[in-house]
Amino acid sequence: MDVDQLTDIDIIARVLSGEKDLFKGLVERYQDYVYTLALRILKNKAEAEEAAQDTFIKAYKSLALFKKEAKFSTWIYRIACNTAISYRRKWKKHENIDIIKISDNKADDIRDSVEYGDKKRFVRQAIDSLSQEEAMLITLFYFKDLSMEEISSITSLKVSTAKVKLFRARKKLGEVLRHILKEEVLNL
Repeated sequence: MDVDQLTDIDIIARVLSGEKDLFKGLVERYQDYVYTLALRILKNKAEAEEAAQDTFIKAYKSLALFKKEAKFSTWIYRIACNTAISYRRKWKKHENIDIIKISDNKADDIRDSVEYGDKKRFVRQAIDSLSQEEAMLITLFYFKDLSMEEISSITSLKVSTAKVKLFRARKKLGEVLRHILKEEVLNL
């Protein structure tokens, strides 16, 4: 049977029963999401890649602890969030390096229309200016389409608190975008 036809729970059960190579299917399903979340927190591609790899290693080692009442995606996002936050703390403490801004991907600019590329760049720039928590909430809700309950589980915030913080983050994102766009218009 093709791994794409198996549910997350089926894959986990089979991995735990000895078919360890099937874990690759879970990695393939969630690697982009985990990487994106780590990138939003760390704002550094190399660090995000390393945090994403560590996330899957931790998930694999802890797979027997996964409670099947929760969605696997929520569980892996929680691990990714904690791993990226740990990396960020370690990075700030030991290396004392300024956060590197994400540069625009030239391939995206060539492939996408100029207008789409500009919108994408402005949104990325605005999200990068948010705090770690604000960027994570925006990413989980708008880009990963997670429910407030799932976000609450990932962030360890009460649902009501997560809603308030998301509202504030959305408002701040709008203000930052207005500022960025105003600056762009002035530079024309």
